[in-house]
Amino acid sequence: MATQKLTPVYRTRLGKLYEADCLSVLPRIKSDSVDAVFADPPFNLKKHYGRKVSDDLASEEYLRWCEAWLGHCVRVLKPGGSLFLYNLPKWNIPLGAFLSSRGLDFRHWIAVEQKSSLPIKGRLYPAHYSLLYYTKGKPSRFQNIRTPIEQCRHCKGEIKDYGGHRGAMNPKGVNLKDVWTDIPPVRHRKFKSEKRAANALSTKILERVIELSTLPGDLVLDPFGGSGTTFAVCEERHRHWIGIEVESTAAIVDRLNGAVAAHRNDDYVERRAAKASGS
Repeated sequence: MATQKLTPVYRTRLGKLYEADCLSVLPRIKSDSVDAVFADPPFNLKKHYGRKVSDDLASEEYLRWCEAWLGHCVRVLKPGGSLFLYNLPKWNIPLGAFLSSRGLDFRHWIAVEQKSSLPIKGRLYPAHYSLLYYTKGKPSRFQNIRTPIEQCRHCKGEIKDYGGHRGAMNPKGVNLKDVWTDIPPVRHRKFKSEKRAANALSTKILERVIELSTLPGDLVLDPFGGSGTTFAVCEERHRHWIGIEVESTAAIVDRLNGAVAAHRNDDYVERRAAKASGS
């Protein structure tokens, strides 16, 4: 383990942001100390994130790198804590197997619909990213989330795929599914910092992840801070956080200072549920 002192480049009352390689910060985090981990690493698609990141590794090398930082994420996660891994299905299949081999319990493969990619000859049109949801044993946190009944964007009538009788529906909405078709793309400049050209995640994804798996006062770790979506949501939802980003953190600071807008979210969180059923 390195002995050089690491100092956060930015602090709030709730969080600390480090501008460093995650493999230099993660070993310093105490074991069994984090309530939830959200990781959105580079997808190895040959994108340019900056001079400190290579997004063009051999498959074996990419998987070894992911297993290195994931191993630390498993270590720092509290018993009962949750780990979310956002990546391409191609990578999340072997990485999910790795998490299972490290003793984590599989909860869900969440399909997050994204139609921004181009069709690939000889293959089905890739229209979703994978969000793996694992826990370290029986989850200690699980808050039920309800989403509004979907409506036709033309006639505004309800899309009646909820089953049962309309009068028996919960007025707060339907239970959150493991297929998310309502995540808006991050394209408009008001949702992105001018200091970061790379892709950004919708705040709606992180709001669901954080509300689902943590309570106010819990600690969330994100080793790939990107544009800072995780940390902004933690601030708004009163969670403590540890953030790491190897490239410039200027876009993150912009977001934390209110320069980037959040997407609308009509989810309803049943906050009375503080313990999970383990189902």
